[in-house]
Amino acid sequence: MIIVTSDEIPGKKIAEVKGLVKGNTIRARNIGRDILAGLKNLVGGEVTDYTKMMAESREQALDRMVEEAEKLGANAIVALRFVTTHVMDGAAELLAYGTAVVIE
Repeated sequence: MIIVTSDEIPGKKIAEVKGLVKGNTIRARNIGRDILAGLKNLVGGEVTDYTKMMAESREQALDRMVEEAEKLGANAIVALRFVTTHVMDGAAELLAYGTAVVIE
């Protein structure tokens, strides 16, 4: 599955548009990560636990989006976008969406 953020794939022709596909996940923080993040906030630097959690969330959302595209018979996704939304205190949704297409 080819996935791009652009509207076209260089060197490929879009033969058919299958439609919008999406994948999402909602993740919540935990008290252990919050304590470590608070300590890290005092000294500065990357909060690696949150970085890892967001990377896992992106991968899960992408996997779900690709699964939806495959069900439609697509072999590529164009115009990929990510959106995050605050759901409640300590939890956020990560949504990946794009257009499923068949390329030649």
